[in-house]
Amino acid sequence: MPLSTRLKRGVIVSTGIAIVLGLSACSPLTILNAVTPASSYKKSADIAYGDDPRQRLDVYTPVSASSPAPVVVFFYGGSWNKGERADYAFVGSALASRGIVTVVADYRLYPQVRYPSFIEDSAAAVAWTNKQIVRYGGDAQHIFVMGHSSGAYNAAMVALDKRWLAQSGLSPTIVRGWIGLAGPYDFLPIENPDVKPVFHFPYSPPESQPIKYALAGSPPALLIAASEDKLVNPQRNTGGMATKLKAAGVSVKELYFSKPSHATLIASLVWPFQHLAPVLDEVDQFIKSDGGRTTTDNVK
Repeated sequence: MPLSTRLKRGVIVSTGIAIVLGLSACSPLTILNAVTPASSYKKSADIAYGDDPRQRLDVYTPVSASSPAPVVVFFYGGSWNKGERADYAFVGSALASRGIVTVVADYRLYPQVRYPSFIEDSAAAVAWTNKQIVRYGGDAQHIFVMGHSSGAYNAAMVALDKRWLAQSGLSPTIVRGWIGLAGPYDFLPIENPDVKPVFHFPYSPPESQPIKYALAGSPPALLIAASEDKLVNPQRNTGGMATKLKAAGVSVKELYFSKPSHATLIASLVWPFQHLAPVLDEVDQFIKSDGGRTTTDNVK
């Protein structure tokens, strides 16, 4: 590659990183969508899984993948106060590039709702996926849930607490594994002023904490955090969840990376930020190994 081309790419990468680092953890990540190719997927947009306008999802079906393909239902972060599925097209594209059907779901937010309504929505999106995803090339027997930040909380509650899928006549046994990126799993008493009203502070219910449901028989987990995360304490949350799941005999892979921040951990799924951490490779391997139940010698 000519030096001039390498320099140009370096400038683009550096500029992109500076922009993303300047974003708050849950700001719209427009820059990531701008640098993400749309050639890896076919998008089915604005599908209702409930009656509320926020109960909508998009499906990203790989253009070149064996059918049925494994499935990820992804929930974004935003302190349960903000977020739009359109901002996370880069997640659908990244996973589709690895042959994974990806569902990116909106859910109701504060102040429209408080705990536990957003968990009910997340479970309803997973229930929709279980019943409908075969129409989009997905394998309903290989559904994984994944989230970043508060979205990882949603994923954890759906995967671990049987109350939510039970509302659709299902159980967490339909989930082959769950993936948490910088998730809050044990955060009482609440300190973040944006989160306090979401969880009925000062009467935040103890049963709202995912770590309470880290029990024997839970689905396998891939837990990833930024080791210097300043927003969600990685030792208490990722470390605490991993320790409790392992003690219950649950298969867990626990990873910490020093380069990304809380915000850029999710950005590392796509070029030009993949050098920050091999998050996409780890997610791909976890899914292709069926949550660690089998081995994968050649992960793309």
